[in-house]
Amino acid sequence: MSRPPLPPFTAETAAQKARMAEDAWNTREPARVAQAYTVDSTWRNRAEFLTGRDAIEAFLARKWARELDYRLIKEVWAWHENRIAVRFAYEWRDDSGHWFRSYGNENWEFDEHGLMRRRIASINDHPIAESERKYHWPLGRRPDDHPSLSDLGL
Repeated sequence: MSRPPLPPFTAETAAQKARMAEDAWNTREPARVAQAYTVDSTWRNRAEFLTGRDAIEAFLARKWARELDYRLIKEVWAWHENRIAVRFAYEWRDDSGHWFRSYGNENWEFDEHGLMRRRIASINDHPIAESERKYHWPLGRRPDDHPSLSDLGL
């Protein structure tokens, strides 16, 4: 299975890969998202360590059951050969109606088929008032004309 664009990445293909990841995560469909990773992909997400698509899919199902009304924006920070570093922010609410903006950085490493074989994520959650939300598009893909993280000053 191949997931273009393939490494080595350019500025254009790294940005394309990041947008594809953002779009997939904004579906909140764990099985769909997990297909972008190698069968034996390794993750560190905060303090949780995962190995393999099944573990990734289960993690994402738990995540999106807890993080409601999830909306994400990713932005490339750097790239080199088969690696991409992104920064991101996402907004979500818990089942009590409290809103958060989670900020983070991810380091990605891809195999020759364009599948992610390693993901290292550091994330911090910041409580926000509902009036402080910046992501107001309907659930799903971020519209092309919606401001980026940099445009929003995040």
